Amino acid sequence: MAGVPATNMALYRRIQFLVGDPVALIESPVQEGFRSTLILRDIEMDRARQKAAVDEVACPKDYVPATGLSGDRETATAQAAAECCKRNQLTRVVVDRSLPMIFTEMLLQAGLEVQCDIEWGILERRQKSDRELDFLRSAQKATEQVMERACRLIATAAAAKDGTLMHDGHPLTSERVRAFIDQWLIELGFSNPLSIVAGGPQGADCHDYGSGPLKTEQPVIVDIFPRDKQTLYNGDCTRTVVHGKISNEIQRMHEAVVAAKAAATAATRAGVTGESVHRATIQAIETHGYRMGLPPQDAGPDFTSMTHGTGHGIGLDVHEPPLLDIGGPVLLPGDVLTIEPGLYCPAIGGIRVEDMVAVTQTGCENFNQLPEGLDWT
Repeated sequence: MAGVPATNMALYRRIQFLVGDPVALIESPVQEGFRSTLILRDIEMDRARQKAAVDEVACPKDYVPATGLSGDRETATAQAAAECCKRNQLTRVVVDRSLPMIFTEMLLQAGLEVQCDIEWGILERRQKSDRELDFLRSAQKATEQVMERACRLIATAAAAKDGTLMHDGHPLTSERVRAFIDQWLIELGFSNPLSIVAGGPQGADCHDYGSGPLKTEQPVIVDIFPRDKQTLYNGDCTRTVVHGKISNEIQRMHEAVVAAKAAATAATRAGVTGESVHRATIQAIETHGYRMGLPPQDAGPDFTSMTHGTGHGIGLDVHEPPLLDIGGPVLLPGDVLTIEPGLYCPAIGGIRVEDMVAVTQTGCENFNQLPEGLDWT
């Protein structure tokens, strides 16, 4: 494995050492199994010796090839990794799916055979340890705290004559709500990418982040997926809030989404497939009179459907295997998943409700405790 552990979470999880420069991990066969060598920048070696989950720590200057080392740090690390493999008399190297191409190139230039094991580390990363489960529970608890504050902020705002929501004398916009969310999460020790706060027709695109003033009587999708700065594990929660009167159609859409989430959650357990969980969602959505899939070319503004899968794995990254979708694999004990059905209508907007669950042998543990409703007053 190789790359930058600060951004390559598969690599970080294996070595348990966070650094913002390129590193390479080589596991060489020895009589008793494998010996792991971590090659990284020289000024990080002492810290790595204390904290990294490896047998040996080295720097590129310890493995200088006959042609010398490049002045580029990533290239030099790749050259040293290839030289380390040669000195260990390796002829074939197995790499994981995240390996940067520069490392593959240096291995090939050194005359080594390279084989990619696309499943290396995937199953281990999916099956969360008790420690990881605690990290995810904690992250989701903080996410829910902020979600509740955001939904109540929207629900209790004043409405101007034209329906624009107002807060402290100024229009309450998607951008302002996101700024509040960011500040609240910073106070809890979280970093936060751009949250989704999409009101009205903007919410009909499930990944529209939302912009501009929010309006009364329109659904607002709030989707927050922050990372704990200490543990690096993520929360992920979505709720939908309506300020003021809730129309019959918005209520009907919401009832279908909540029923789909309940059906998918009930279907989730070790040994079933991600596809079967998604099919439970499909059945609930269609039973309530709605459709699945992207709208056809000739669809009108009232066309309403669920356009995405039921959910995804989560951990050190917000999106990890497995998928709850067509072709989704068999679920394993310790998988942590989001279950997030939604319905989207260009004329109205979107409704989405998302929980985080951990898969067990007999079912799943739901980490969420927030209500699912549209009224947050």
